[in-house]
Amino acid sequence: MSLAVLYSRALSGMEAELVTVEVHLANGLPSFTIVGLPETEVKESRERVRAALQNCQFDFPARRITVNLAPADLPKESGRYDLPIALGILAATGQIPTDRLAEYEYAGELALTGELRPIRGALAMTYRAANSGRAFILPEANAAEAALVEAAVVYPAKTLLQVAAHLARRETIKPYLNLPETLPPHYPDMSEVAAHLARRETIKPYLNLPETLPPHYPDMSEVKGQEQVKRALEIAAAGGHSVLMMGPPGAGKSMLAARFPGILPQMTQQEALESAALQSLDGSFDVSRWKSRPYRAPHHTASGVALVGGGSNPRPGEISMALHGVLFLDELPEFDRSVLEVLREPLESGHITISRAARRAEFPAQFQLIAAMNPCPCGYFGHYNGKCRCTPDQISRYRGKISGPLLDRIDIQIEVPAVPQDDLLGKAAGESSLSVQQRVNAARARQLARQGKNNALLSVTEIEAFCTPDAPGIALLQQALSRLNLSARAYHRILKVARSIADLAGSDAVTRSHIAEAVQYRRLNF
Repeated sequence: MSLAVLYSRALSGMEAELVTVEVHLANGLPSFTIVGLPETEVKESRERVRAALQNCQFDFPARRITVNLAPADLPKESGRYDLPIALGILAATGQIPTDRLAEYEYAGELALTGELRPIRGALAMTYRAANSGRAFILPEANAAEAALVEAAVVYPAKTLLQVAAHLARRETIKPYLNLPETLPPHYPDMSEVAAHLARRETIKPYLNLPETLPPHYPDMSEVKGQEQVKRALEIAAAGGHSVLMMGPPGAGKSMLAARFPGILPQMTQQEALESAALQSLDGSFDVSRWKSRPYRAPHHTASGVALVGGGSNPRPGEISMALHGVLFLDELPEFDRSVLEVLREPLESGHITISRAARRAEFPAQFQLIAAMNPCPCGYFGHYNGKCRCTPDQISRYRGKISGPLLDRIDIQIEVPAVPQDDLLGKAAGESSLSVQQRVNAARARQLARQGKNNALLSVTEIEAFCTPDAPGIALLQQALSRLNLSARAYHRILKVARSIADLAGSDAVTRSHIAEAVQYRRLNF
């Protein structure tokens, strides 16, 4: 047989489109041609495949080899096609059987020795390909993350020889077990149960780890003072709202932001898969952090492309890598203004579309923005030490680096005062993250039961249906609109924050007190 057909996947944004790898051998002068819009790293696979086959003691055909990666109009990048191309050559030359080729999809970069090296985007590919009805053969280093997709059947391979032996039925590769679906190894054996019942041996109770705080989250109890700011962050966690904190250096802004993921609800299976799939695109996913809320804190020198994504082959930026997690922007006015402005649309829509001359990719961008800034260039305006010497014009220019449209999209804006010495020297610990998280969980449960989404995601029609306050609340809101000159967007965001405050209080109605507290979170002087 001089033709072999295999299947692989191409990454285009979050999509993993099916790629048919067709390998054809013909008579003529020896050559090796790859067609189908391959990029440089795909074209270089010719040399990797040739060396890997020869070093694995396979015959490399001295014929005219044509490899077609279909569809032809879809760009192909990375070394993930090395494995299917090599297997296609072996099948086309009769060195391995062809009857099982269509049962699998293949991806893996080949070393010159024939070993399989890990690839980028394994979880993203299996996440999109799980319903194809085919199993996936991947490098062993990628198997753990790929197997997190419950519907996927993943075969981990170390070398090209191992895959060829598996297809030839000389050696079987065992599918990688999705460990969350198997019995945890610390469950007791039946003999241990008998000993426990006879009081000869005690079995320790199994800890339900998903219900506990992940150990890598710093705890909110470590933050002294700042009770009002903690309250604002609790409201933000309950409703999925964005937050801007303004205060002097050392007031605890960064410390509070780092502890914010610890009070968010545990990720659902779907959220965890979506977040992990995005992190898999740039190879940063760590299996040990499965179901952990991502926390991204780019430096203020980051470019617009780094923040929202881009490149000739579009890659996700920080706002997408923070999917279902937290994006912390410290020293907000120090970011280039043009960089900050690219946040406006994603904050509103929850996704980002990156368009290039020949490529277009869409990435999700549902993140919680936590931003921090100083009140003035020196940072000490309003501090009790009186060190600030900034002029009103300097302060105005500094705060003016943040545009009105961006501020309008930030739900909660709160001042973080300097910590009083008595609070700083005191030894009393604050409330733990777990206690706050329990209240946040209860508030989120109310929202999901009522409207099926977080309050921050409510549309205008849904705001009118679920967030309309009582008569005293409407009267107070009218006064706030006239005195603070609030926009229509700010009006809607006040209602959503008030709805979150009511949910934390267990109230079905949005009352005057809820509106009053929500208005207080939009009174920073800019």
